[in-house]
Amino acid sequence: MTRTPIVGEQSRGADPVVPRLSTSVLIAIVVTLLAWSSAFIVIRGVAPHFAGGSLALARLLVGTVVLSLLLIGRRWVRPTGREWLLIVVFGLSWFAAYNVGLNIAEQSLDAGTTAMIVGIGPVLIALGAGVFLGDGIPRWLAIGASVAFLGVVLIGISSGITRIGDGAGVTWAIIAAITYAIGVIAQKPVLRRLPNRQVTFLGCAVGAIACLPFAGTLIHDLAQAPVASILGAVYLGVVPTAIAFSTWAFALSRMSAGPLAVTTYIVPTLVVIEAYLFFREVPAPVAVVGGVVCLVGVALSRKRSQARRTAVGSSNPRNLQE
Repeated sequence: MTRTPIVGEQSRGADPVVPRLSTSVLIAIVVTLLAWSSAFIVIRGVAPHFAGGSLALARLLVGTVVLSLLLIGRRWVRPTGREWLLIVVFGLSWFAAYNVGLNIAEQSLDAGTTAMIVGIGPVLIALGAGVFLGDGIPRWLAIGASVAFLGVVLIGISSGITRIGDGAGVTWAIIAAITYAIGVIAQKPVLRRLPNRQVTFLGCAVGAIACLPFAGTLIHDLAQAPVASILGAVYLGVVPTAIAFSTWAFALSRMSAGPLAVTTYIVPTLVVIEAYLFFREVPAPVAVVGGVVCLVGVALSRKRSQARRTAVGSSNPRNLQE
């Protein structure tokens, strides 16, 4: 079995040119991005009929059932104690906390603005790797993180101008971005040994269990929600959760977290376009500027990888800062 490099790990004598991705990995990335961008739209559409916690529980319950079906006939690898700990962190952060935060954020923020804030996640992933995985925090990463934070501040100012309640939405979107980053950092090491579908299933199940306190609210919401919104909740569990998290895990098991996270930069653009097509929603001008500033910050945070490729030709460019 081919060994997958852990996040931040470097291989000696590697070619400084990033290896080409296989067709299957590229397809997995495309499916993931399209599915996740659609999630912002569907969440925005069903938000009037579901509370943030109840929608998260519905999504995760459906996702857990679908993922369990995908595991039929698959090899099961018993996790070690450390792997269980990482799976629990992964499930609590990216499945439970992220979904609750994202759902609440979109009750007051438009889908595009929410996606732009969550889009700072890759910078947070790089910072987390620097602190917890010993990769360090180089100058350009610190500069990029500061610029991205400025972008979030601009989005917050814009939201405060439009509606006072949007300030809370910005906070919840930031929480979603943070928990997304924590989830990626916790998930990557587990994928070294465990099958990606098994890891996704266990993380989703942990998230569903954590959201069980919202069961009463979910029952109430289901009794009053229109059929279209209920189908939307089911869609969230099947496509952006079961399918997209599986394709993400598949890609993550075959490449480093940093480069993969970079591909998610396109999601805010997709969401803004889709939000206009479905809801005629357009982020406020200052929010758009803030979103662009966030992307500039993310780009600046990646300048380290370019410098390292020039200075150290034998280093492996596929690390978390890239």
